[in-house]
Amino acid sequence: MAHDREVLRMIWEGQIGICFQADRDEIVGIKPEPFYLMVSRLSYLPLVTDKVRKYFTRYIAAEHQDGAVWFDYNGTPLRLHYPIGVLYDLLHPEEDCTPWGLTIHFSKFPEDTLVKMNSKELLESHYMSCLKEADVLKHRGLVISAMQKKDHNQLWLGLINDKFDQFWAVNRRLMEPYGDQESFKNIPVRLYNDDVSGFHVHAKTDLAHNRKWTKEEPRRPDGRIINT
Repeated sequence: MAHDREVLRMIWEGQIGICFQADRDEIVGIKPEPFYLMVSRLSYLPLVTDKVRKYFTRYIAAEHQDGAVWFDYNGTPLRLHYPIGVLYDLLHPEEDCTPWGLTIHFSKFPEDTLVKMNSKELLESHYMSCLKEADVLKHRGLVISAMQKKDHNQLWLGLINDKFDQFWAVNRRLMEPYGDQESFKNIPVRLYNDDVSGFHVHAKTDLAHNRKWTKEEPRRPDGRIINT
C-alpha cells in the first residue's frame, strides 16, 4: 500500500508548462509578453483563468474585458470541463517539449462548441456529477450517497488547492469495495477524443461476468445526449 501511495502521489504531482498568449485581434496598444504557468495535470482551465485574465486584462479592449473567457490551441477551442492533462494528451504533439502554447480569448465565445464554465461552482457541480456517475457503476451509488456535504467539500477543495492528503482522505472510499463487496460491480471508464463535434465514447466493464459494453452517442458540449 505504501508503494501504491507513492505512485498516486507521483501522478498527483504531474504538471504541464503552459505559455498563454492573448488574441492579437483583442489587443489594444503594446503586445503583451506571454504569461507562463506550471499547472497540475488534474486541474481545469477555469481554475487558472483568474490568474491569466488578471495578467492580460490591461492589454485588452475595454468592451471585451468582462467577456466569457475561453482558450484555444492552434485554432481548436479547448473544452473547459476536460482536465488539463487530458486536453494536453489529446492535442499536444509528443515530440514537442516546449511549453504548451495556448491563446486566451475575451470575446466571441464559441457557444456551439463549448460549455460556459464561468464560475468555480459550475465546474464543481460538473465534477461531482462525474463522480456520482462513476460511483453508480462502481458501488451502485452507495459510497457517494453515504458521504456528507463536508466530505464533498473536502474532496473538491483538496483538488483545487492541490492538497494530496486532503483529497485522498476522502477519495480512497471511492477506490475501495464497499461494505461486504469483494470487488467493484463495474469499472467505470471514460474515453476522450479530440473530435470537437461532441461525440464521446463511454464504456463499462462487468467484473462478475467479464463482459464489456461500448456505446458511442452524439452528445452536446454539456454532455446531454442528442436524440437522433
